[in-house]
Amino acid sequence: MPRVGRVLLPNYPHHIVQRGHNRQVVFAEDCDFQRYVDDLRELKDAFGVKVYAYCLMTNHVHLLLAPGDSLTGLSQLMKTLAARATRYRNRLEGRSGTLWEGRYKSSIVQSDSYLLACSRYIELNPVRARMVSDAGDYPWSSYARRVGEVPSQNWLDIDPCFEALGATDEERRRRYVEFIRQVVPAEELSLIREAIQRGQLTGSNRFADEVERIAGVRIERRTQGRPKLE
Repeated sequence: MPRVGRVLLPNYPHHIVQRGHNRQVVFAEDCDFQRYVDDLRELKDAFGVKVYAYCLMTNHVHLLLAPGDSLTGLSQLMKTLAARATRYRNRLEGRSGTLWEGRYKSSIVQSDSYLLACSRYIELNPVRARMVSDAGDYPWSSYARRVGEVPSQNWLDIDPCFEALGATDEERRRRYVEFIRQVVPAEELSLIREAIQRGQLTGSNRFADEVERIAGVRIERRTQGRPKLE
């Protein structure tokens, strides 16, 4: 089956996942994680891309990114992040070759309904993996920066849905903490997971209509398995 072409849109948030080649370890030491975060912080401004959320796991990364008017910045950001990490790992291990899967996965996210849900999904990755019991205990995600636990290092961009949580920074942080501690509906988990795995939209049917008007292509939500014969 031919792979589905990637659809990217300017000024829309995109949930992006990039995995290590054959799921190999990408980040082995704290310095590996820190180097990637430092590169992300530097390159987002260089390429004009907003970073709403991130989580670095041992063998993959989750990013919630919003390009500006040009999509070139998003593609260049991902290409440069991957190249820097590859050169660093190859130099460290005295090897050559690829570090990442050749093609990152992406899903355009519906801002008004799913943006906060996608941020929560990303920042709860270490909790679902049972690496930590609380999102705030994991140092390599955006959660601590989002809720102000490291305010002096907060370079995250504020997405419109987070900003709408309250009139003050304190109120927004408090309400987001409450939000992330809620039980996540199984349907929400399934939608976000399937969307990123299959290159579908993280959003409603109405959002599919909106994207079709802009991109000229219909991105339908597909279910698992073969279609039933009638």
